[in-house]
Amino acid sequence: MSTKHCLLLLAFVSIIVLTVSAFPLEREKSLAIIREINRRGPYLALITVFPTEEYAFFSSAPFINDSKFPYVDLSGRRFRVGMVEDKKVIYVRCGVGMVNAASATQQMVDLFNIKGMIHFGISGNTNSSLCIGDVTIPKEFANTGLWDWLKSNETIPENDVAELNIENYNVPNRGYNSLGRIGYRAEQFYSEGGEPNSAQLMLWFQVTNNWLQLATTLQGMKLERCVNASVCLDTDPKVVIGLRGSTANTFVDNASYRNFLFLNFGVSSADMESSAVLMTSLSNGYPVIIFRGLSDLAGGQNGHNTVRLFGSLAASNVAKVVLQFIKLLPNEAHFQF
Repeated sequence: MSTKHCLLLLAFVSIIVLTVSAFPLEREKSLAIIREINRRGPYLALITVFPTEEYAFFSSAPFINDSKFPYVDLSGRRFRVGMVEDKKVIYVRCGVGMVNAASATQQMVDLFNIKGMIHFGISGNTNSSLCIGDVTIPKEFANTGLWDWLKSNETIPENDVAELNIENYNVPNRGYNSLGRIGYRAEQFYSEGGEPNSAQLMLWFQVTNNWLQLATTLQGMKLERCVNASVCLDTDPKVVIGLRGSTANTFVDNASYRNFLFLNFGVSSADMESSAVLMTSLSNGYPVIIFRGLSDLAGGQNGHNTVRLFGSLAASNVAKVVLQFIKLLPNEAHFQF
């Protein structure tokens, strides 16, 4: 190898080493800032999912940035530090899907001095008695995305909690379908209060009860019904408390599956993050509550999905409800179970 080639190779290796070394240095810098932030805690953790929800929240919220550490960047996420309604908060946008939701929640509980979790965003409506624009504050969620996908002649495992037989949806009539059938599993739940390496099978995960009871005072809130001067809902949106929600890494825009979820699980909303935030919070022993604004009918509509039309309205309404909930929390005791 020529001297020129050796020098080029050495330069290339040096660039790689310097680039890799920069990541631990940046992380250590962020962790040092977090240590300073935590001395000012504890904080209320706020988690949304994607930019529309974030924009709606910061457009509605009287968010006062921390004067010294307004934010800290870690693992590609920006954690914003400040005050909302006289409460110390740390806000993060987790990103779409259950892995993103769980990892952002775990970062919150592992790295920050937080004492409770509020998760909010938009979702599909799977309950025909509810309307687009409504805000639901469910009592419990299930992960409806843990499947045993089987052949048509296979038996559903006895621990599965529901069955979707795909051949029942054949058109024009029922008969064999090579896609077979799907069995729905319960979660394996590990928690601070359980035995190490011993999971409990659970389907439904409940939000913190006294926070849910506090949220009942939000019923009757006036919510927005218009996106703009020319696009409005037919009815006034409302706050609904105590129903069930479902979560899976699937955006539901299918009337048949929407009905299946409602009939078999009794859920009124379908999203892609809530049960992950809920389960991770409960696993670590933190109080948690979830708010979802209904942006579409999850496939129950005629024509195209309305999430692009009414997503911003649903995000605005849910942000409005969350702000009122934060306002209700007592300054000293708002983290109690």
